[in-house]
Amino acid sequence: VYKRQAMGFLGEEPVVTPNLDRLAEEAIVFTEAASNYPVCSPYRAMLMTGQYPHRNGVIANCLSRTAPYGVELAKDARCWSDVLEANGYSLGYLGKWHLEAPYEPYIDCANNRGKVAWNEWTPPDRRHGFDHWYAYNTYDFHLRPLYWDTDAGRDGFHYVDQWGPAHEADRAIDFIRNRQGRFRDADKPFALVVSMNPPHTPYRMHPEKCQAPYADKTDKQLSERPNVPPAGTRWGDHYRNNIRHYYAMITGVDEQLGRIIDALDRAGLAENTIVVFTSDHGDCLGIHGRVTKNVPYEESMRIPLLIRFPGRLRPRREDLLIS
Repeated sequence: VYKRQAMGFLGEEPVVTPNLDRLAEEAIVFTEAASNYPVCSPYRAMLMTGQYPHRNGVIANCLSRTAPYGVELAKDARCWSDVLEANGYSLGYLGKWHLEAPYEPYIDCANNRGKVAWNEWTPPDRRHGFDHWYAYNTYDFHLRPLYWDTDAGRDGFHYVDQWGPAHEADRAIDFIRNRQGRFRDADKPFALVVSMNPPHTPYRMHPEKCQAPYADKTDKQLSERPNVPPAGTRWGDHYRNNIRHYYAMITGVDEQLGRIIDALDRAGLAENTIVVFTSDHGDCLGIHGRVTKNVPYEESMRIPLLIRFPGRLRPRREDLLIS
């Protein structure tokens, strides 16, 4: 009853995701996928290494408080990207990495100025085979994100006055088109990660147009899950104050996913490209009295996992327990 995956085609949430709905018709949809450490850095290290946190060393988020304990992705970890590089792939990474421990003097950016520093540059020898790099570690100002380009030094980051997912989709489309071979070796197969930060706090940091599908919905219509706390309670009001913006972020990410898939299709690469859509964790939004994630509840641990490989993988719903 209480499953929670905010994708329209599942019919569990009143969220608008036309591109995910279309992708679901062409993909294996793993309806029981879980993040067994549902917070940013540990999940990402598991995804990259195939190892649990006690093996890969990323036992918590990478930030200044955990840095003294060596909590970051090890330089000598063998990631799937290292395997692809060794097998002749051209690799690109766009967006949030969050596998680097911040060190002093901290990068001068907004989320490094409080008691805890979060963001850091990733040196080229710690990028695990990704030769095209346009990324940051973690930075939650979605309407003015910052990035390090491939050749930028530690102080060479730049800001962009564009919503993060839209900007990253622009860059992904450039990578796919690869005009004049500017982004990758056209003679090699490629792998590209597009790691969008939203839906992530602060939920209101999204383009206004993303709210359009929900403009005529009441708070009651958006809060009809049976385990949403009642209105007038701390957590019930937290849910109602944020769910509209959380859904708006998802709809915005869905639009950018659609642009990337369309670019793949137009480039004639659809038949020979595996598309994977997934996430590092879910979000409680006040359900169970929990503000976000990193708790052992469905809303926190359940994640989307869709894999499209036309002609090779038969589209279907798959209830395999997968983490």
